[in-house]
Amino acid sequence: MKTDTEVKIAVIGLGYVGLPLARLFSTKYETVGFDLNPLRVSELMSGYDSTLEVDEELLQSAIANGLYCTSEMNDIKKCNFYIIAVPTPIDNNNNPDLTPLYKASETVGHVIAKGDYVVYESTVYPGATEEDCIPVIESVSGLTLNRDFFVGYSPERVNPGDKQHTVDKIKKVTSGSTPDAGVFIDKVYKSVISAGTYLAPSIKVAEAAKVIENAQRDINIAFVNELSKIFSKMHIDTLEVLAAASTKWNFLSFKPGLVGGHCIGVDPYYLAQSAQRHGYHPEIILAGRRLNDGMGEYVANEVVKLMLKKGIQVVDARILILGVTFKENCPDVRNTKVVDIIKALKDYNAKVTISDPLAKPEDVWKEYGIEMRNDIPDDKFDAIVLAVAHDVFKKINIPSMKKDKAVIFDVKGCLDPHIADGRL
Repeated sequence: MKTDTEVKIAVIGLGYVGLPLARLFSTKYETVGFDLNPLRVSELMSGYDSTLEVDEELLQSAIANGLYCTSEMNDIKKCNFYIIAVPTPIDNNNNPDLTPLYKASETVGHVIAKGDYVVYESTVYPGATEEDCIPVIESVSGLTLNRDFFVGYSPERVNPGDKQHTVDKIKKVTSGSTPDAGVFIDKVYKSVISAGTYLAPSIKVAEAAKVIENAQRDINIAFVNELSKIFSKMHIDTLEVLAAASTKWNFLSFKPGLVGGHCIGVDPYYLAQSAQRHGYHPEIILAGRRLNDGMGEYVANEVVKLMLKKGIQVVDARILILGVTFKENCPDVRNTKVVDIIKALKDYNAKVTISDPLAKPEDVWKEYGIEMRNDIPDDKFDAIVLAVAHDVFKKINIPSMKKDKAVIFDVKGCLDPHIADGRL
């Protein structure tokens, strides 16, 4: 077993999870960040992170103190503690797509040596690390698990856009392919995670813990989304109901909204598929997913209803969507459900303008074929939908952008209720 001073870390994948982790580990260990995208590597080595997860000053300090980012495989051969932090998306049929994990495992297989450690952080279903990923490393490297190298799983708990709950301040679950490997992996993480660690008894337990964290949130949000639909028909303000109910000490506080992104909107499908492979059809998990996946279209229909009640012609109506990212104060547009609102409104032949100061227009176009702008338009609209609660939107005078009998719909419930004609 290596000592702390011998640990040389390579983080595979420098996105929302990998970069903050590489930056943190570089404060104690020799650390190399690896990403297949040379433009991303060049950006990071210049001291700028377009995901906005690591502040420029912090990143530049890390680079100055030895953090090295590369897209060259040879640069990580000297490492002996490999952390895989690549995305685990779903395909068009909501089935887990492990392609990034397979490719990352192949990369590690090409460079790994006897005595090395590999830790997976990517969200997977229970069993994926041992049944799907490790065989790839063994096949490419010719090495054998628990004889020549050791593996662990430590699920990421990054909250994009959150500057308070950063990676070092969130308790980390760890695990290992042997008891000794688990202890060593836990020790390495514990040396940089100020919030502490929790050593799970097995890799499968750690994997399962990750997927249920997000499935639990998904189900709870689905519940309040359904409440929102019910109370809307009763002409009761959902947020006022939740505020009253929250006065009870054990009431769980969740708000209605769109559920997208690469965690809560995806992870339940990993658990559901795994359950089905074991002969069980999960009812609550998939019901929650169906309800949450339909919220974008629901919002669009509610906006149209409000417009018609005011006598506004929907066809060719000018509608402004404020925000396109999957959550506030974050530039990430992966699996954003705002797109569902946009598509539904366009189906009504409305003229939709999308404004988001944080999102990259090229990313939105590449991912969804939708045009957007970063500036706030100086114009008047028949309807305005506040879809994402970016701080910048809270500073603008939204009513000044509406025509005389226009509609304002507040998806996030952050506007003065007297301003909004409707909200979830």
